[in-house]
Amino acid sequence: LIGSIDNLVVLFYDNDDEDSMQVLGELEKIDDDCDKHGIQFVKIDDVQAAKSFGIDDVPAIVYFEKQIPNVYDGDIENEDEILEWLVDQLEKDEIEDVTDEMLDRLVKEGKTLAVLFYDNNDRKSQRVLNELENIDDECDKLGIVFVKIDNPDEAKEYGIEKIPVLMYFEKGIPMMYEGNLEEEEKVLKWLEHQHTNDEIEDITDEMLDMLIDKMPHVAALFYDKDQKKSQKVLTELENIDDECDQNDIAFVKIDNDAEAKEYGIDTLPALIYFEKRIPYVYDGDLTKEEELLSWLIHQKRHSEIADITDEILDKLIDSVEFLAVLFYDKEDKQDIRVLNELENIDDDLDKEGITLVRLDNKEEAKQYGIDHLPTLIYFENKIPAIYEGDLLNENEVLEWLVEQMQSATIEEVTDEILKDLIEEHEYVVVYFSGRCEEGQECDNILEELENIDDELDETGIIFVTTEDTSLAKKHNIKTFPTLVFFRNKEPLTYKGDLDDEDEVLTWLTDEDTLEIPGRIEEVNSKMLEKILSENEQVVVFFYKEGDKKSQKIIQELENIDDECEEKEIDFIKTSDDGIDKEYDLPSLPALAFYRNKFRKIYTGDLMQEEAILEWVLDLSESTPDVIESVDRKTLQVLINDVEHLAVFFYDDKCESCEQILEELETIDDDTDKHGIQFVKSKDSKLASEIGIFSFPALVYYETGVPIMYDGNLKNEKKVLQWLVEQKNDDDDDDDDDDDDDEDDDDDDDGKDDEDDEDEGDDDNDGDDNDDDNDDDDDSERALSGDGCFIIGLGGKNEVPNPSYEPYKCCPTTVKKGTKVAKMTPAKDEDKPRKSKSKADKEPPIKEKSTRDKSGREKSSAVSTEKSSKGKKGLVGKYIWWW
Repeated sequence: LIGSIDNLVVLFYDNDDEDSMQVLGELEKIDDDCDKHGIQFVKIDDVQAAKSFGIDDVPAIVYFEKQIPNVYDGDIENEDEILEWLVDQLEKDEIEDVTDEMLDRLVKEGKTLAVLFYDNNDRKSQRVLNELENIDDECDKLGIVFVKIDNPDEAKEYGIEKIPVLMYFEKGIPMMYEGNLEEEEKVLKWLEHQHTNDEIEDITDEMLDMLIDKMPHVAALFYDKDQKKSQKVLTELENIDDECDQNDIAFVKIDNDAEAKEYGIDTLPALIYFEKRIPYVYDGDLTKEEELLSWLIHQKRHSEIADITDEILDKLIDSVEFLAVLFYDKEDKQDIRVLNELENIDDDLDKEGITLVRLDNKEEAKQYGIDHLPTLIYFENKIPAIYEGDLLNENEVLEWLVEQMQSATIEEVTDEILKDLIEEHEYVVVYFSGRCEEGQECDNILEELENIDDELDETGIIFVTTEDTSLAKKHNIKTFPTLVFFRNKEPLTYKGDLDDEDEVLTWLTDEDTLEIPGRIEEVNSKMLEKILSENEQVVVFFYKEGDKKSQKIIQELENIDDECEEKEIDFIKTSDDGIDKEYDLPSLPALAFYRNKFRKIYTGDLMQEEAILEWVLDLSESTPDVIESVDRKTLQVLINDVEHLAVFFYDDKCESCEQILEELETIDDDTDKHGIQFVKSKDSKLASEIGIFSFPALVYYETGVPIMYDGNLKNEKKVLQWLVEQKNDDDDDDDDDDDDDEDDDDDDDGKDDEDDEDEGDDDNDGDDNDDDNDDDDDSERALSGDGCFIIGLGGKNEVPNPSYEPYKCCPTTVKKGTKVAKMTPAKDEDKPRKSKSKADKEPPIKEKSTRDKSGREKSSAVSTEKSSKGKKGLVGKYIWWW
């Protein structure tokens, strides 16, 4: 239908879901109107189909115009609003917004695409978008589908660091526009040139990595555009570009010497064929294009174990999670026999997600301690394990490899592998077993130690075993079995009972065991997270491995490690790849002081260790900020872990923020008493994701769900009342689970007494006798849940419309005789979640006033809006109307 109908609307729904069926009933009313406008309306109850378009919540509506999807993010129960939106889509010619799943689908289908990666909250992005809207029609005429996407993670996959950026895709191959995006005519000419010219696309190394990851068949010509031979080869290979397209092989070229060397290519030009990320180097004559084409088609049609170089092996170990490598000698008949047997399980391994390759390189084998060929080594997350069984029994090999992948096992390694592990990893535990046969005591101990491998893996500690004894002897280990813990290459021998795995685990994870006296410990990201969560005060030095300046700084910082330890301040360092992005650091190197996960970054000279020590000790002894400032990483952890969290969002440009913060500091102790953690953040990106586009703003997170405050932030008492009200409403929800009623009474005595409805208040008289300055009156109402709140919307794959505003929800007392629908238990877990009510939805929508023209609150009795479940659930005092 998507392929054959120009204007198609699809309702993704769940036949067992009440909300879905209610929405379906409403949409039946506009089916005829859609037909009149030439819009075909269909429905589908299919979990996988929904997920393939990035839809996690049903019911949901997607409009397809000439196969291009556009997700409806308005009120799905308002059929008139939906019809208006659909007709608007017909009449308006704009660049469609897509999710990352939709973009991947369009690219995979080989559509000719122009994709604008942009930020909806960025002014430059909006200017560019406005200009590019002018050439959307011309792109349609050329057969180029123009879409836009606001997703920084998807942009990074294509090597995009700064946005806006325009990319052109043809048959899945990306090309980046380098010109000025605000000059739409030049953009159009470039797109037209790309579309009409039939040549092998030139790509960057990031794009090559992306293509290898996303496309099953890629042929890459590594060349030098200034070299005559490269130009001659390129001219010949242009002749088979179309044939490669017809065989679904993406053909690209790349002028990048460094990238070529990563694959072991020293002379250019050279061609590598990638099948499911595995590289195959072509060793024929590149000027004979027909022979090359035959080789490419043969590689695609016939699955065989890839023959790789040592450089490619290093690259695969870094990039492939589950990798099996056969070290062999291609001149040896026995090795070839083993290879032929393993070819029989290549497809089975592929189904399990295990990549099998072969390497004919004795010198590389020796680096892993391999003296006899053939030998099979399995790598999981870069950690090697040697297969000790019969390689001619392919079924036994298959069983062993699958077991390695699916279960936690202590890998067996050689001395050479062990040396590399100790050199490269911060924490390595080694079980030196000596000569050990199955059923012996050493084997039984090892079997028991397998029980703690998972726990150690979670803390970033690698556990291996070896029968080799040469390294053990170097560390004066003479009795076997023995357990040794290498911390930053420093060995520590376990003196306890090896039969008690719990005692071993306790010893290995104990802080005293992990620390090395007089040295700043190097930790990995897993251990860093553990230390920050378990210790009150921690100093962390973040740096890039191999940076000479950082090494000098570390030497200076070693001088103050003991002083910090005396004050019970942990001092650690970390250099994991991507650590700066993970911890939202402005640059590397950087020094940060953490107190209970909250951090402060040092801004002085990192070579002045005395000044740093003074700064650390001052922070350690000082009273922390009443409302702690948090970085993105910490804030995300708090949102996930803390049940009741208040976040004050602000920025440096906000003139009133400082004064408001001073006022809010006065209620921090009160929020603590009520079990609400209060923090502040300048993370504008996270704020925009929940519908906040101006500052200051206050958001209360309840088990990760954001609720926005819609009051005067300068009145700290009302802020406190509102926060307490939100938390107590949540507590009431928990209490309601124990009530034995389905009515809306409060006494839970099983009778619907009039006293349950009439509580002696004057809520419905329409007047407003409460004087605004009487905070005592307000505090009496703090627990009654009579305040409005705002829900902010927006999410990973949704782009807020700049004209939208956060949605306001207000309660009203339930009238006598009001019927409340019974709650329905959730259906199968693997189905998409039901679309949330407006109080929970994510994209921001227009605020609807609950006041009439005179400024008074409207009575719920005359409300024409549809009702939905309120925050207090089905048995609380209020039901929400919006």
